[in-house]
Amino acid sequence: MPEQPQRNAELLGIYVNDHLAAATGGIELVGRMIGVHRGSRWQQPLEQLRDELYEERAALRRVTEVLGIPVRQYKQVGVWLAEKVTRAKLNGRLLSRSPLSDLVEFEFLASAVRGKRSGFETLRIVSEVDGRLDGAELDRLIDQAHRQYEWLTDARREIAAATFGGRPEAAVPSDVD
Repeated sequence: MPEQPQRNAELLGIYVNDHLAAATGGIELVGRMIGVHRGSRWQQPLEQLRDELYEERAALRRVTEVLGIPVRQYKQVGVWLAEKVTRAKLNGRLLSRSPLSDLVEFEFLASAVRGKRSGFETLRIVSEVDGRLDGAELDRLIDQAHRQYEWLTDARREIAAATFGGRPEAAVPSDVD
């Protein structure tokens, strides 16, 4: 196997740093959501998700180390700040938390986890030409992200039904068991 990725090593550095920054934002969001959902049925799965996000961020940092990619701290700080700013978003209520906030946060997390899974899939592809990346570890992270996405999708459907009415099952594609 070649010692370096075949093409665009500098672009891979940008790509990995973007995913590393997104992991920081996800940890911040999930931490806030744990506080909001303390004592509810969502607390434990959100805590597990946060723990897994910390583990995944550490895995991305290992990727930067083995590939010799410098970590761009400004991206980390930028995403951290952006997560704080989104707390002030309009949600139909001025002084209290809206049920819409729960739905939007779970929707955002589901989408973000899907993007994260794509990032791990891309790194898995790169591992085919760069033996410094651990393909088995990336396979595990892909599977973990898929499981997270499935849970968040189910949670999002439940929250949508609780917020607006209807049944969560109505949104499940007919070809899914």
